[in-house]
Amino acid sequence: MDIFDFINNYKNHPVLFIGTGFSLRYLENSYSWESLLKKIAFELKGNDEFFYDLKGKVHDRKSGNYDFMQLASFLQEEFNHQVSEDRNGKFKDINDEYYRKSSEGITSDKFKIYIASLLTDLEKRDKNIDELEVFNLLSKNISSIITTNYDKLIEDVTGFEPLVGNNILLSNPYGSVYKIHGSVDNPEELVFTTEDYDDFDQRYDLIRAQLISLFVHNPIVFLGYSVNDTNIKKILNTIFKYVQFNSEQADLIRNNFLLVEYQEGSESLEILDHDIDVHGYPLRINKLKTDNYIELYRALESLSLPVSTYEIRRVLDNVKDITSGGTIKVSITEDIDQLKNSERILAISPKSKSSIEYTYTDSSQLIIDYYDIIEARSESLIKLIDEFPIARTHWFPIFGFTHIVPSLQKSETLKAQQVTKLHNNIKPNIERFDVHGLNDIDPILETDKIPESYKIDYIFYKVFNNLISAEELKNYLMKIDGDLNSNYKKLLCLYDFKEYENL
Repeated sequence: MDIFDFINNYKNHPVLFIGTGFSLRYLENSYSWESLLKKIAFELKGNDEFFYDLKGKVHDRKSGNYDFMQLASFLQEEFNHQVSEDRNGKFKDINDEYYRKSSEGITSDKFKIYIASLLTDLEKRDKNIDELEVFNLLSKNISSIITTNYDKLIEDVTGFEPLVGNNILLSNPYGSVYKIHGSVDNPEELVFTTEDYDDFDQRYDLIRAQLISLFVHNPIVFLGYSVNDTNIKKILNTIFKYVQFNSEQADLIRNNFLLVEYQEGSESLEILDHDIDVHGYPLRINKLKTDNYIELYRALESLSLPVSTYEIRRVLDNVKDITSGGTIKVSITEDIDQLKNSERILAISPKSKSSIEYTYTDSSQLIIDYYDIIEARSESLIKLIDEFPIARTHWFPIFGFTHIVPSLQKSETLKAQQVTKLHNNIKPNIERFDVHGLNDIDPILETDKIPESYKIDYIFYKVFNNLISAEELKNYLMKIDGDLNSNYKKLLCLYDFKEYENL
């Protein structure tokens, strides 16, 4: 069976479990566990000898393996001692950050602050950038992502919410990145040494239970791990402490597991059987050995289920709003036409168990959720455009929506309206401010050489004439997060036109 047939059999949205190999594939200057320890030791001592001395201490002659957790513990002790003894030396910035955190009541660790600094702001490799673009698209079919990685690559590519430590509890299981070993944003939470792993095992029973629940109910795809990785074996051992080995539930878990193992140069897409020892029993799981990750991602992206993850996330967010109390108004009715307000509506049809629709009563919410809808390619929401009255005087971004649903009946009319409004919005004599040579949004907003009342119009003029990119405009609009004033709407319409006019 090939990967497309295998994934097409999924009945629920998969969960990705991502390890170090993922970051090594897509980030410059990323590190394996061993290479990271070696890097730190070299920067500390100026040569590799100290690292090899430590490596010799943690060698298990019987198995031939190295205990890198214990090596990390030894290195942590020496690093913290040496850096503390040389306050203003090579690692002055690390000391500065440590004492800044201490002054704010945060108990941190110099060793982990340095680790975080090495894994922050890493650049993506040009070689595999096309794979990441497809990975971004497949995120619409992913329930959540679990990772042992510390860097921010996954959340940057997918837009999922990163969760660390106790924040994992009671979280939305859709659209989250569970960073179970911590994140560079919170160095004090990093799980890195023997003591850290022991503490993790003792403290995180509830988190472990939540993760097991995901494993039981969702297909799991492991990326960036080898078949012998200790993380995979530990997870399987934990699961089968609670699930009877020869039960129907165990069979379901086995069939849902897919381990993707890197094999240089391989274009294979064939699913193989592989046995892993769990509590002394051979556990047969599915394995794909390949270097053809773009087709794997395309297989996940092509998965079609009755309800999208985007729609489920919206439902769960609204349920959370309702159950949290406050002033939110909730109406339960069998007749949707009774709801005549501008509030969002969740309709669950009793006629079909697979029918869940998150909808709106007017077009304004489509504008607020524009980027989410585009990213999720939510056709059901976009098709609502044909049901809404949209006046000629209204700013409405139709080009991106039409790119996803070309069959919209109002498409050409709304496009013509949008283009006319964009051309008419160029203010007379706005180019007079061009003498200041500002071609970036932030300097335009900060300068006192352009009156406040003209700044948005000047940004509009610059983007319209391709002097400021659509991508920069998008970043600005994402920062102000859907404020439905006229300035936001006209800039959004301009972005929409520039980004999708020629697609």
